Amino acid sequence: MGHSLAQREDGGRGVAVRHAAAVGHGTEGGPSKGIDILHGDLRRDVFRFAMPVAATGILEQLSNLIDTMMVGRLSGAMGTLGMAAVGANTPISSFVIGLFVGISLGANVTIATAIGQGDQNRVSKAVHTSILMALAGFAIALLGEVVAEPLLVLLRVPAETLPEAILFLRVYLLAMPAILLYNFEAAIFRSIGITKLPLQALCLAAGTNVVFGYLFIGVFDWFVVGSALATVLCYVTSALVLLVRLLRIDAPIRVTPSRLRWDGPSAASIIHIGLPAGIQSAVFSLANIVIQSAINSLGTTVMAASSASLSIEAVVYNLLNSFSQACTTFVGQNNGARQLDRCRSVLKVSFAEASVAAAVVILSSLAFGRQEIALFSSDPKVVEIGYVRVSIVISSYFFSMAYEVISGYLRGFGISVVPAIITTIVICGIRFFWVLVVFPANPTFHTIMVVYPISLATNALCMVAVLLLARPAGKARRVAAR
Repeated sequence: MGHSLAQREDGGRGVAVRHAAAVGHGTEGGPSKGIDILHGDLRRDVFRFAMPVAATGILEQLSNLIDTMMVGRLSGAMGTLGMAAVGANTPISSFVIGLFVGISLGANVTIATAIGQGDQNRVSKAVHTSILMALAGFAIALLGEVVAEPLLVLLRVPAETLPEAILFLRVYLLAMPAILLYNFEAAIFRSIGITKLPLQALCLAAGTNVVFGYLFIGVFDWFVVGSALATVLCYVTSALVLLVRLLRIDAPIRVTPSRLRWDGPSAASIIHIGLPAGIQSAVFSLANIVIQSAINSLGTTVMAASSASLSIEAVVYNLLNSFSQACTTFVGQNNGARQLDRCRSVLKVSFAEASVAAAVVILSSLAFGRQEIALFSSDPKVVEIGYVRVSIVISSYFFSMAYEVISGYLRGFGISVVPAIITTIVICGIRFFWVLVVFPANPTFHTIMVVYPISLATNALCMVAVLLLARPAGKARRVAAR
């Protein structure tokens, strides 16, 4: 269908781009199984969009899970120490990935809105600017190498764990350019409804992580360094696979090296939407870093247990957050096409389907949480402490689902700053206060965990209030009528 775009020379705007978004584009001229974002059945298509996104996010976090499991299982008597070293870095890696995923959502919304408007020229500029923005990963990697040790010291990582935690983080940071590139590439594909391709690329990369992780840890005995190096290779693989596809896919999202140039308006739109979204995601990780410092003060066993639980929580979170990303993409395109009633329907469908998913995963985690923790460690103390976290934190993820879907809806209309500000104030404020005031009065693991449902529920209520006050579909309709 690439020829249909070539036939239009009307200044870069037209039905062809919207048609491309509706039916998807294949690689090398072949068809792909894109999703009809503008006209399809929402109950079916939101779910079809969300599931590959969920699987992709889970696989992206799976690198941390695989790291933790392999270090714990393949390192003999050093397993608990290795799990603690990897786990000490989980809030840091989650902070970076959350920031990158959020920024890439800016590219998703910018491209999806341009597609809904039928603006081929704007689509192309946004795609090529997105690829160039990924180069920032090199600067982040360099900065990370400098601050790795001071950051882990600030987090109060125990002395017996600190050397290995520093080694893991410094090697892991080498993956920053590939992580950022992959997330921008995935956002580009999702903007036209192609969600399976990023998943397929990450499946291949996850296999790479397993093979090299076993080789580096189990055979070469490189311990946490081998685990981090396998993760680097995982991300490089996934980024290269998607880059090759973007170089070959039909318009409107094809990447042409000769057209790689910075477009100011596209960059401004991506940053305006994506940076607050990235900050909103990163805020949770920042707050979790503060909480991790309190967890670290309770010793290596508690750190290992918390690390195992964090990996499970990442799986649950990514499943629920996928409906937020679906909501953002569907609203972005339909807002661009001024199908505002459909935007409202997207919110209702996304919230309903995410609620069902939340109920399933919460009940499953409560029923099988101990068995899941036991996959990481056979130490009974680790299992019991880990289940404390699973039972408290994952039970509160219904609130997390609620504010993520609402944030995704607002983001689709370009409203990104206000949700980020509210999340920063509520989440950081409550969790910082808890660690500084409540935890010292009763320094137990259970005391730390209680802050999660309190902060998540408060944030969800605030986001509902923002939605009721903003009413973006109604305001967009009034603007269109002028």
